[in-house]
Amino acid sequence: MAEVTKYQHIFFDLDHTLWDFHTNSNLALAELFVKYELAERLGTTIEVFRETYIRINDEMWDKYRNGKVDKKTLRSERFKQALLAFNHDDSSLGVTLDTEYLEISPRQTALIPDTIEVLEYLVPKYELHILTNGFSQVQDIKLTQSGLKPYFRQVITSESIGVNKPHAPIFQESFRRTGASCDNSVMIGDNLEADIIGARNCGMDQVYFNPEGTLHEEDVTFEIRQLKELLTFL
Repeated sequence: MAEVTKYQHIFFDLDHTLWDFHTNSNLALAELFVKYELAERLGTTIEVFRETYIRINDEMWDKYRNGKVDKKTLRSERFKQALLAFNHDDSSLGVTLDTEYLEISPRQTALIPDTIEVLEYLVPKYELHILTNGFSQVQDIKLTQSGLKPYFRQVITSESIGVNKPHAPIFQESFRRTGASCDNSVMIGDNLEADIIGARNCGMDQVYFNPEGTLHEEDVTFEIRQLKELLTFL
C-alpha cells in the first residue's frame, strides 16, 4: 500500500487500541476476586464472574458514551449490578470493588502487540495524540505506567471536554487544542461507532483496528487487523 503523505496529526484511541484493556482488566479482576473471597460469597468461578462483569460494564459504557448515564452512575452501578447477578445485594462491596479496580487496573502495563515499534516509527513523522472516552486521571496513570506518555503531544479525554466520542464536539475541540484539522488528521481506533463513525462524520479519515475481523458494512478509510500494518501506509 502506498504511503499517505497528507497527514500531520494522528489521533489514537487508547483502550483496546494501544493499551491492552482485556489483559490488564482481567488481572485486576482476578486479584479482587481472590482478595474479597468472591468464589465463596457468590458461589461462582472467576471466569463466570469476569464474563458477567464485562457484559455489564460494556452495557454501562455504551450508555455513558450516549449520554444516558454519567460517570458517577457508571462507577456506582457496574460492580453492584455484577454482584446482583449472583443474588448478592451489597452496594458497599460494589463501591469498594470499583474503587480498588480503578487503583489496580490502570497500573497494569500490557500493550497491544507491536505498539512500541509502531509508535517509534510514527513519532518522528507525525504529531501523535490520544483521544479517549476514558476518565482523565485513570488514562493518565495508564499512559505513565505503560511508558506510552512520552510519545504523545496531547492527551484529550471526553471527561475534560464534557462530550464523548462519537459526538462531533469532541473531535472539533480536539482540532482546536492541537492545531489539527479534519483534512490533515487520521483517527485510529477499535470502536466502530465511537472512533470510526464519529471521525467519519466529522470529515476525518479513519483507521479501523479490527483484530478479530468483525464483519461490518461501514465505509472506512483503512482497516487493519494488526497495528504493524500501519507501517505500510503511514
